[in-house]
Amino acid sequence: MLRRPARRAAAPWSWRFHITPLLLAALLLLAGMTLAVGVGSVALGPAEVLRAVWHGLTGELSSTADTIVWQVRLPRVLLAALVGAALALAGVAYQGVFRNPLADPYLLGAASGAGFGAAVALVFGASVPLLARSLPLVAFVFALISVALTVLLAQQRGRLPLVSLILAGVVLGSSFSAATSYLMLWERDNAARVLSWLLGSFALSSWAQVATLTPLALLAGGVMWASAQALNVMQLGEESALQLGLPLEAFKATLITVATLATAAAVSVAGIIGFVGLIVPHAVRLAVGPDHRTLIPLSGLVGALFMVLADLAARTVIAPAELPIGVVTALVGGPFFLYLLRRQRRLG
Repeated sequence: MLRRPARRAAAPWSWRFHITPLLLAALLLLAGMTLAVGVGSVALGPAEVLRAVWHGLTGELSSTADTIVWQVRLPRVLLAALVGAALALAGVAYQGVFRNPLADPYLLGAASGAGFGAAVALVFGASVPLLARSLPLVAFVFALISVALTVLLAQQRGRLPLVSLILAGVVLGSSFSAATSYLMLWERDNAARVLSWLLGSFALSSWAQVATLTPLALLAGGVMWASAQALNVMQLGEESALQLGLPLEAFKATLITVATLATAAAVSVAGIIGFVGLIVPHAVRLAVGPDHRTLIPLSGLVGALFMVLADLAARTVIAPAELPIGVVTALVGGPFFLYLLRRQRRLG
């Protein structure tokens, strides 16, 4: 009697099989950052950029190129990379927690809350100068307040039902957006400044912002990497995750908190930049599969690269003027996301 051959077990996850896309993404990110630092009113070649970076690291700043790189372009490029990585990582977290590839970091109202905080700082900044000087901090605080209110409204007997979270996030987000619109209509003189902030920009990047965002981005990446296997388990469903011993409510609360901190920090320094946290994790998932042990670090690298290139386009397409970074990501991300959806449906 012939026996049916036994099915081979799936190969375990190993760096040997997944290091190639990570190395490729890291190399492309370094190349993209070098290109972005070199492009501007004063063009610098890759060798000049690397030389200037080395001079800064060794404390030997002397030439004009060194000054341009370290005081103007490098902090902007680094901040763009950090914001892209933070939003992409937050997107992975939200899509994993909600088990929905259409979830994004703004789902629970962080963007709307930050936008309202920025509008308050800009509208009342003339009367209260401290508000205007503390705009990123005000935006950050209001983003956290918005998500905290969403969680409080959705909480039911110590649990966080995902449907209730989404509904509460939509309601709070709409309320803060309406309040922002009211402030813009009430104080028309500052409406253009509020709208400019809402569309996003890296024009005022500084080393202080880089120093503020770096630990939060690293925290988000570290916590999510440690939670990768648990996120894989969650994709089986909440009941299965509970049966496998995952402390589901504490896990969801931890990931939402970390993702919210990263999102709020990114939005507070760059404005509301759409599509990054939505399309980057989705595209990476289509490319390498749903295993979060690969998906998380690769999404961070690709998100950083995407944002660096988007900012480069924003400041060069209509130079010497700049496009809002949110316009660029929407123009690129919208059609690309539609392509991904169509491709996914074609592949079944």
